[in-house]
Amino acid sequence: MTTIIDGDRIAGEIRGALEESIGALADHGVTPGLATVLVGDDPASQTYVNMKQRDCEEVGINGIHVDIDGDASPEELYDTIEELNADPEVHGYLVQDPVPEQIDYREVLRRIDPAKDADGFHPENVGRLVAGNARFKPCTPHGIQKLFSEYDIETEGADVTVVGRSDIVGKPMANLLMQKSQGGNATVTVCHSRTENLAEKTRRADVVIAACGVTELIDGSMISEGATVIDVGISRVETDSEKGYELVGDVDFESAKEKAGAITPVPGGVGPMTRAMLLYNTVKAASESEGVPVELP
Repeated sequence: MTTIIDGDRIAGEIRGALEESIGALADHGVTPGLATVLVGDDPASQTYVNMKQRDCEEVGINGIHVDIDGDASPEELYDTIEELNADPEVHGYLVQDPVPEQIDYREVLRRIDPAKDADGFHPENVGRLVAGNARFKPCTPHGIQKLFSEYDIETEGADVTVVGRSDIVGKPMANLLMQKSQGGNATVTVCHSRTENLAEKTRRADVVIAACGVTELIDGSMISEGATVIDVGISRVETDSEKGYELVGDVDFESAKEKAGAITPVPGGVGPMTRAMLLYNTVKAASESEGVPVELP
């Protein structure tokens, strides 16, 4: 029988454990602070930011939000970044991507204090990750590693195919999986939009991680019997339902679950883990910057 990986449950357990860590910090007069910065009024980005702020409130993190007009100059955003870098009450923060076209997101990342880089995207933190000495692991790959651990999905010696090469998921996921550490030691194939014979690559994998942003690209015919399938994608597809849409991933869930040994649903799989690991990074940043060691889940 196929195991449906419950990201909601595992994320809830992580948040519960983080509340204990946050309580330990409070005993030393420290309240972790996470800031979100939104440039413009993109509806999807607004939804993501609202969810992150709600998560902060639920676990006891001080959530701070900054709205910046979509027509603002890069300098206005850079001034905000400098203020957040200097604010002792902000232990971690992020600038929600995408940003308007007049702003270079890579320059934004370079200006963030690496010690407050809650997403783990600053070039220094990327380098540390590749070197095997991560300060903050990017939230989605880290969340996937947590799912592997909780469901006893072995990566050591496994053949893993990652479909997608983004800086947010594909690249850091591949790096984490190939490292000489727990949750790593896998043989990794990275596929992308120019990969030929994609199904050939996915069918020989013990684990398939779909993170390409193409709706239902991976179906049951493209995976091997008993493989683990991790679906990172999430898209809105119009339907005749009351809501008028449904959320679907990069995997055709119904056909894939007939062959998979374990699979993440959309929603309720990887998404909750991404948000939980953002809280994890914030608590870790607070612990390290304030010099108050706490146990992390």
